[in-house]
Amino acid sequence: MPDDSRDAVHGRRAMFRLGLKRVVEPFADYLQERFDLKAPAPVRRQWLRPPGAVIESEFLSLCYRCGNCVDVCPAHAIHATGSDDPDLGGTPSIDPDMVPCKVCDTLACTRTCPSGALRSLNSAREIRMGLAEVNLRACVRTQGEACTICVERCPIGSEAINVGLSGEVEVDVSGCVGCGVCQHYCPALPKAIRVEPL
Repeated sequence: MPDDSRDAVHGRRAMFRLGLKRVVEPFADYLQERFDLKAPAPVRRQWLRPPGAVIESEFLSLCYRCGNCVDVCPAHAIHATGSDDPDLGGTPSIDPDMVPCKVCDTLACTRTCPSGALRSLNSAREIRMGLAEVNLRACVRTQGEACTICVERCPIGSEAINVGLSGEVEVDVSGCVGCGVCQHYCPALPKAIRVEPL
């Protein structure tokens, strides 16, 4: 095919694509606005929330910032988050480095929430605050110490964390509730185990 003919074909295709784009884009924009088809971006959880917390976007809209869960926590682990962000300020959170959740039998925080931001739970096994992640390079076991503090202190026990056959600390995803006790008592600096909020 001569170059002129090839250029003409490409020119027609480009013109057709441009024309189609001009027709389709406004229609797509109209549908998006009319039916609110744009999915909201998920809100990533920055803070470790108390037991029973619903997903972060719902939590932020439901939470009254009333402080009931803070007041009834027997471990004094829950505190009002200090933040300049009006969406976050005053919401309840837990800092395991300061005081971890003790996974108490009463689960009082879940039962005192008036807004539904914290769902009522039947047992500690239903808690899913976060997931402990091990940094093996920071773990003192890799330096020859026979430390098992994180395993011994875990309120859930071997269902959540144990020392594997390799001698390394292993977290069981199905058992870990994310209470932060392991992080709190870890003697390594920086901490060899930290809880990532879910």
